[in-house]
Amino acid sequence: MRTFASRFWWSASSASLGLIIIVLTAIFAFVLAHGVPALRPQLFTTVTSGLAGGLANAIAGTLMLVSIGLVLAALVGIGTALWVVEYAPAWAARLVRYMIDVLVGVPSIVIGYFLYVALVEGLGWGFSLIAGAIALAIFVLPYVERSADVALSSVPPALREASVAMGARQAVTIFSIDLPYAMPGILTGLLVAIGIGLGETAPLIYTAGWSNYMPTLAPTHSPVGYLTYVVWTYISQPFAPSHALAYAAATLLMIFIFATNLIARSFVEYRFSRHRRSP
Repeated sequence: MRTFASRFWWSASSASLGLIIIVLTAIFAFVLAHGVPALRPQLFTTVTSGLAGGLANAIAGTLMLVSIGLVLAALVGIGTALWVVEYAPAWAARLVRYMIDVLVGVPSIVIGYFLYVALVEGLGWGFSLIAGAIALAIFVLPYVERSADVALSSVPPALREASVAMGARQAVTIFSIDLPYAMPGILTGLLVAIGIGLGETAPLIYTAGWSNYMPTLAPTHSPVGYLTYVVWTYISQPFAPSHALAYAAATLLMIFIFATNLIARSFVEYRFSRHRRSP
């Protein structure tokens, strides 16, 4: 009976994995088949114009929004995880972790509309780079914080005790023992945050707006273009150039996410394996 159950679950797991691979392959093949022919050098040098043009403004806006949002989420998320693991009393740690889990379930469009009311209209910032970056930071914050929390909690107590026994202060222990040991897990969380941030549209519609021009460094009153808006808007237009632009934007998003995952995972695995091999 045990052998039958083992074979059944092994077969079910293999079938699930095969189904996932088939679905992902179909998605990649469909997008690449339509998007690769639309990739032209002009896409990277010209901005969108009406329902055609290039994607230079959307590419630059996407990179700026995700980069600033990731920095904000990393500062708050990793700092919160350090406080929860190292300083917070048990009841406060449980409360913070519960609130982080609740934040994971908040729809991104709700976050976007809240920031529209609070920042775009309430503070009078208008559609802007900083409002969009804050929206992405709030949305990816739970993934950054929880991954950092788990990574820091996995640091062996013996390492902390050895550091304290040698007379190191808690801050020294955190920066010389805890963070280096937990860095692979923290980087994995940041990797997930990048992928999620690249694929978000709803919170940016309410905060970043849209612009056919190249983004500026002005923090407020400066609408920003981004790739997901092109996919969401242009694919619904009844024109072939619009469809080509949408597929090109989707292809670039897939390439960005794949490249980020590949580079980050390779770096994480290298650092982790080197850390494990060190005496």
